[in-house]
Amino acid sequence: MAFNLASGSGGDDDNTDQMAEINIIPLVDVMLVLLIIFMVTAPLSIGGINVNLPLSRAKGVTVTEDRVVLSIAPSGRYFIEKMEVSAAALDERFKAIYQHRKKKELYIRADKGVIYGKVVDAMAAAKLAGVTKISMLTQVQDAPKR
Repeated sequence: MAFNLASGSGGDDDNTDQMAEINIIPLVDVMLVLLIIFMVTAPLSIGGINVNLPLSRAKGVTVTEDRVVLSIAPSGRYFIEKMEVSAAALDERFKAIYQHRKKKELYIRADKGVIYGKVVDAMAAAKLAGVTKISMLTQVQDAPKR
């Protein structure tokens, strides 16, 4: 910002008044850095628990922000978002989550080595809590080149 405090005669003849301007370049720099940080961290937020997803040839769908993701680790432990939930408390946790939600959807990220019964138990707990749509998250398999 530039200011001029001239101690002149104060007449209208003084041409010493300067316009005050805001330098927006630092603001733009900060905003670009924040944009880059959010672009880098946003894809990482959907992961959470490290699981080896099975491959699928089916076309993927996008996961919305207002979603509940259940991850099942290779050891069979359950995680809702990034918080571990015991198998016994899974029913109650789902009921608490879906009690006031309009969209009763659940996305399951199960490791491909998980015992099938663990996935079925989680799906049953979700259905008992009122979940109407369950989706399995997979990795998209590249189509074979011809």
